Amino acid sequence: MIGLESLADPSGNWDIVETIGKGTYGKVYRVTNRKDGSQAAVKVLDPISDVDEEIEAEYNILRSLSNHPNVVKFYGMFYKADDISGGQLWLVLELCNGGSVTDLIKGLLACGRHLEEPVISYILYGALLGLQHLHSNRIIHRDVKGNNILLTTEGGVKLVDFGVSAQLTSARLRRNTSVGTPFWMAPEVIACEQQYDYSYDTRCDVWSLGITAIELADGDPPLSEMHPVKALFKIPRNPPPTLRHPENWCRAFSHFIAQCLIKDFERRPSVTHLLEHPFIKQAYGKDMALRHQLAALIKEQQKLSCQAKSKHERINTRKTLKSESCPDDDLVNLEVLSEEVIISHLQRRYGELQIYTYVGDILIALNPFQTLNIYSPQHHLATPRMSADC
Repeated sequence: MIGLESLADPSGNWDIVETIGKGTYGKVYRVTNRKDGSQAAVKVLDPISDVDEEIEAEYNILRSLSNHPNVVKFYGMFYKADDISGGQLWLVLELCNGGSVTDLIKGLLACGRHLEEPVISYILYGALLGLQHLHSNRIIHRDVKGNNILLTTEGGVKLVDFGVSAQLTSARLRRNTSVGTPFWMAPEVIACEQQYDYSYDTRCDVWSLGITAIELADGDPPLSEMHPVKALFKIPRNPPPTLRHPENWCRAFSHFIAQCLIKDFERRPSVTHLLEHPFIKQAYGKDMALRHQLAALIKEQQKLSCQAKSKHERINTRKTLKSESCPDDDLVNLEVLSEEVIISHLQRRYGELQIYTYVGDILIALNPFQTLNIYSPQHHLATPRMSADC
């Protein structure tokens, strides 16, 4: 474990200039180096009394693997002691002034535009190269999405946010912890919550990248209109998602997405194989031109100030998930989803003669042992197999 007492105080090196975002653990600021005037981004985690395993995992990955053009650079971790409010942990990173891919696409859609296919290909190419670097070092990112792909003002593409990334060892080449951001989570990752003998490997990042590709085209991931926990029920059961209007895009783009979103991860290609996909290879040899095109697009959007920020929270389903209040007839959004809580809610609803209750897309029906006036004769004729006391 990292000892906080061994970390330097950031006050002597960095000055906070402004807030530029909010991460999973705390705010993100733009900072200036007192010595040379260079700028960086700092993720401030506060208050903190100890370094937990997710922070340590991110620190170790950044320290050893940020030497890649498609992974955000790491400048160090610092600790600012404060006996009154609690100490602050500072992760100082490369400043990506271009914002996230999500910011860019939201801004374009707000102005009635969308990303062109060659630029999408270039962004996905950069993300694939970053993932290839991680995977070759046995790291699963586990939270690939538009908000975690940052852009520099020069058109660079950088992977960021390794707080839930996982290290694969030679003795354990798969993981079985259900963690990530629901709309981007692969079916096999979700399955680990229901069946502990399930596992997954680095190809769960490929699924997430396929969802991100849809996000780049449509502006949102599939099922984004749902509560995120309900989406967790839908993803394993639904067919693989597709573009909202595939006829507006080339066949190669749709095929790339289809390859990423093969539900059986044993058949899903690796990032190395996807780097050879025709949709991605159109960026080969044109990466500098596409980089300049993306940089111009970022600059244009920043001037127009059309960006509409969007944030989707990631979850670790092995920890308690706290959700907003939800419709009473769907228990999937309960703060605690346990057998005792479900039975309590069903008993209360049964007493009110509310015999149907959803848990995601699962319908629970309780026999009321009496006739309920909830179906008309026409309804019975239309659905002859259903009865009021089923």
